[in-house]
Amino acid sequence: MGHCLAKPKKDGYDSDDNVEFTGGNVHLITTKESWEQKLAEAKRDGKIVIANFSAVWCGPCKMIAPFYVELSEKHPSIMFLTVDVDELTEFSTSWDIKATPTFFFLKDGQQLDKLVGANKPELQKKMTAILDSEVPNCQT
Repeated sequence: MGHCLAKPKKDGYDSDDNVEFTGGNVHLITTKESWEQKLAEAKRDGKIVIANFSAVWCGPCKMIAPFYVELSEKHPSIMFLTVDVDELTEFSTSWDIKATPTFFFLKDGQQLDKLVGANKPELQKKMTAILDSEVPNCQT
């Protein structure tokens, strides 16, 4: 499904574009420290983390962002994070991001699963599978 591979050249990058990628229970990660803080918080609270590595210029990222926000509102037991690959370039590279959006599903900082591309049904399917395997008695 849709994903972006390279950033188009654009002058005047405006971080206010991130507004459309947040909302609901989605936390925007702008520093490596905030990433580590959120992962520690999730580990302490026993939460699964879904991290969305995206870019403001990426059409498929913009398309799936409202759905991601909607999922965050429906599943408060999961921590939803969004990382702008342009704001955290080195950090994103360390996660081997080759296309956006890329979603990582984490538990205790360890990767459970990964999805590349703006595929709503697959995102929902992977999230449900992880919820079912991790918290079998949880009402979602």
